[in-house]
Amino acid sequence: MLTRKQHELICFIADRLNDTGVSPSFEEMKEALDLKSKSGVHRLISALEEREFIRRLPNRARALEVLKVPERGAAPKSAAASPTSASTTISSSAPLPAPANDVIEIPLHGRIAAGTPIEALEGASMLPVPAALLGSGEHYALEVAGDSMVEAGILDGDYALIRRTETARDGEIVVALIDDAEATLKYFRKEGAMIRLDPANRDYNPQRYRPDQVRVQGKLAGLLRRY
Repeated sequence: MLTRKQHELICFIADRLNDTGVSPSFEEMKEALDLKSKSGVHRLISALEEREFIRRLPNRARALEVLKVPERGAAPKSAAASPTSASTTISSSAPLPAPANDVIEIPLHGRIAAGTPIEALEGASMLPVPAALLGSGEHYALEVAGDSMVEAGILDGDYALIRRTETARDGEIVVALIDDAEATLKYFRKEGAMIRLDPANRDYNPQRYRPDQVRVQGKLAGLLRRY
C-alpha cells in the first residue's frame, strides 16, 4: 500500500512520461509534491522501487520506468488508510513511452592543468553530459591534466564541468586564466592585495598573482570520470 505522497509521486511521474517521454527532475518532483528538500524525493523513489512501482534505468540520468500505476481514485490519506492499495499493471499493449536518456552536450575546450598552468586549448568538440550533473547557467567542459587537485577528488583524465562566471568566493574551485594565456584549475583565495591559487596536493605550492593577472572564467560544477 502507498502513502499519499507516494501515490502523488507515482502518478506525477507516470503523467510526465505519458506527456513527454522524459522523467521529471528531482527538483520538479520536489515542487510538485511541495516537499522541503530533494532528500524527501529520494526516500519516496526508494520506497516506490521497493514496492516495484518504478525502476531506475542504469547508466541513464533521470531515467525512471513506471512498472505499474495505482488507481486514480482518491489518494490514501496515510499508509494505514486502507488495508490494500489497488494497482494496475501497465499492459504490453499500451506501454508508456520509453524514458529519454536525459543527456545534453556542452563544449569541450581542451585540457586544463591541475598542476603547473598550461595553455587552455579551445576546441570545437562536444561532450555529452547527464543533465542531472548540471545546474542553471551556461556550462563547458575541460579535460584535467595533472595531479595537483587529487586531494579534492579531481584526477588526471577527469572531465571538469564548469559553470561560466567571472566571480568567485574564497574556497571555490575555479578555472583561472593567468595573464590571458594559461589556465589552471585551483582553489581561489584572496590574500591581502594578491590572489592565491591553492592546489589540493601537499606536493605542490600555492601560486600567487596580482589581481590584474588573474581572470576567473568559471567554477567547478561537477566531474565526469571514465573507467
